[in-house]
Amino acid sequence: MTVRGVVQGVGFRPFVYRLAHEYNLKGWVRNTSGSVDIEVEGSKKSLENFLGALRSQAPPMAHIEAVEVAFDSPKGYTQFQIEPSLSREGQYQLVSPDIATCDDCKKEIFSPADRRFRYPFTNCTNCGPRFTIIEDIPYDRPKTTMHKFKMCPQCRREYNDPQDRRFHAQPNACPKCGPSLELVDGDGKAVDGDVITAASALLKAGKILAIKGLGGFHLACDATSEVAINTLRARKRRQGKPLAVMISTLEEIEKHCLVSPEERKLLQSPQCPIVLLRWKKGSNISPAVAPNLKYLGVMLPYTPLHHLLLNETGLPLVMTSGNISEEPIAKDNDEVLTRLGGIADYFLLHNRDIYARYDDSVYVVEDMPQVLRRARSYAPYPIFLPFKSKQILACGAELKNTFCLTKDEHAFLSQHIGDMENEETLGHFEDTVELYKKLFRIEPEVIAYDMHPEYLATKYALEAGAKAGLKLAPVQHHHAHIVSCMVDNMIEGRVIGVAFDGTGYGIDGNIWGGEFFTADYLGFKRLGHLEYVPLPGGEAAIKKPYRMALGYIYSLLGEDFSLEGLPLRLVPNELELIKQQLRRRINSPLTSSAGRLFDAVSALAGVRQEIDYEAQAAIELEMLAPDEVSAPEFYPFSIVEHQGVRVVRLGELISAVVGDVRNQTPASVISLRFHHTVARMIAEVCKLIAGESGITQVALSGGVFQNRLLLKLAIAALEGQGFNVLSHHLVPCNDGGVSLGQAVIANFARS
Repeated sequence: MTVRGVVQGVGFRPFVYRLAHEYNLKGWVRNTSGSVDIEVEGSKKSLENFLGALRSQAPPMAHIEAVEVAFDSPKGYTQFQIEPSLSREGQYQLVSPDIATCDDCKKEIFSPADRRFRYPFTNCTNCGPRFTIIEDIPYDRPKTTMHKFKMCPQCRREYNDPQDRRFHAQPNACPKCGPSLELVDGDGKAVDGDVITAASALLKAGKILAIKGLGGFHLACDATSEVAINTLRARKRRQGKPLAVMISTLEEIEKHCLVSPEERKLLQSPQCPIVLLRWKKGSNISPAVAPNLKYLGVMLPYTPLHHLLLNETGLPLVMTSGNISEEPIAKDNDEVLTRLGGIADYFLLHNRDIYARYDDSVYVVEDMPQVLRRARSYAPYPIFLPFKSKQILACGAELKNTFCLTKDEHAFLSQHIGDMENEETLGHFEDTVELYKKLFRIEPEVIAYDMHPEYLATKYALEAGAKAGLKLAPVQHHHAHIVSCMVDNMIEGRVIGVAFDGTGYGIDGNIWGGEFFTADYLGFKRLGHLEYVPLPGGEAAIKKPYRMALGYIYSLLGEDFSLEGLPLRLVPNELELIKQQLRRRINSPLTSSAGRLFDAVSALAGVRQEIDYEAQAAIELEMLAPDEVSAPEFYPFSIVEHQGVRVVRLGELISAVVGDVRNQTPASVISLRFHHTVARMIAEVCKLIAGESGITQVALSGGVFQNRLLLKLAIAALEGQGFNVLSHHLVPCNDGGVSLGQAVIANFARS
């Protein structure tokens, strides 16, 4: 038998060993670079039972894609054994992501009589580090960062005992022979005493700690202390962006947040992601963790070290990525003292090396889970394609970058890389591309990239493609968004695509972001978009939404339109400068962006004039909308046709919002009306396109659909018109999913 899928690093060989003994079969099992190979002999009935159980009883983290079976004459084996791994040129094996601490290991670290009591690196075949320690395949200890730790006799006995759950657990270790902790101050000087106790005391005293985890460092502090949180924000240069919180148990989480059955299931899953939960009034977690938001990003502890710290502090802890804003997460002991020396007061280090950086994954749950950031415990598990692909490298977008490598039916969508705005992140990108190419034996023949000429990922693609003589495949940003949604839903036909986001380079040279297409893997036709307006000051209008509001007002309502009664906060002389920029079209590119429309309405309603993080103005506008409402009023808009393309005219909408503001209508009412209006806008344009094309499937993609209220309203409005609606689940709707769409489009691109 040849078994393919995620069958290494998940206890598969020990499982096969026990199964063979259960059915009295002889032979062997071994890892190879491309599969797990099994040879067994015995009675026909035993072989049939073995084969059935191989699929039905596989370890929980295994994923069997295929089992190839061939029969031969018996060879007279006298026992069943695990054979040494076999390396095969060019073959590749799916790699297991890291897995949260299992219940058995958790019991051991809290049992005083156990030899692993309070040992922060406890793991077994059912849990622990995988992807972050793998240097190459097949997955064996010598090819992991655990190779420098020689197992003691007791650990070796466990490793060799088929009845032990640590049988062939590659990261197996204990306090005698495994990795160890060290707590140091900002000068690198060790702190005396028990490390867990000392670190917990520092956290309770309001200190900020850099804690080495599975895929890099977290910056941690007391989540109930406004002083500690604001100190962390100031040092990290992260003023308003929400911070994730780790809470010890589900029961504790429910003291702070509302938790649905589906959210509970996701929180307690082996992947243990951050889940955005509805924040309860009365929670003692400081509002400074997530200012002006209804939702709190929460996760359970997923390593023994986390469990020990949460138990000893008795506090919910902020656990945010260990970096300065816009840089990749720190992963090595020597770099962290330099990079985070101005942020953390103390450093909780260990001597198990991290091979791959790994941020935490982030999910929301509506009717079903939807990923916002795909990283720890999900990557590098592939996205399955409904076709066999060429070997392609797709380099992704600028913000929330991921890359994607394809081979056969697999799309290896990388973990979250970050915003490609500096050399450090580019270096992380390049290193991770090389790791994936090595692990999955991929030599790209095509390199795909975004059409935006200034993206670092695009520049990398053009340079790497020219150097290696690869075929180059430029891909329009929003086409990639729609195709990523199609692949997420295993759809191959033509769809109506609605791509709403902040920025994307359009084929007419303008900035797109409010687009209506008909699309498939081969191409797209732009059949509608939001009305173009100028972006006064370019990047400045994104960071200062009041500028965007003025762009809408003056371009749609006239330069003499009065700003009386509007809460737009301008610095002296700025208004005349903005008018000149608009009048002369100086640094004021045209945009159809839905994200910028949300920014403008947020600024007009007095919600957010300037932003500290991406989409803050739109997020805070969404947060104001009430939960329970009767049928709302809609803002007016019109749809006109221009050269076969439907343009959504927005002047009436902006004028009506201004009217509501002057009439002192609450921002919460404006928010709700606006969200309902945008959902109606989407449904009406799609209905017109469907009337001509006959297409009844609509794919919703782009970062604007991270807005839970808009997504819910848009789906309801579209389904009310009889559409089948596709949204994202396995792949982010934001730019983290763009590389997948790029790879698929490049695969079908005509030479």
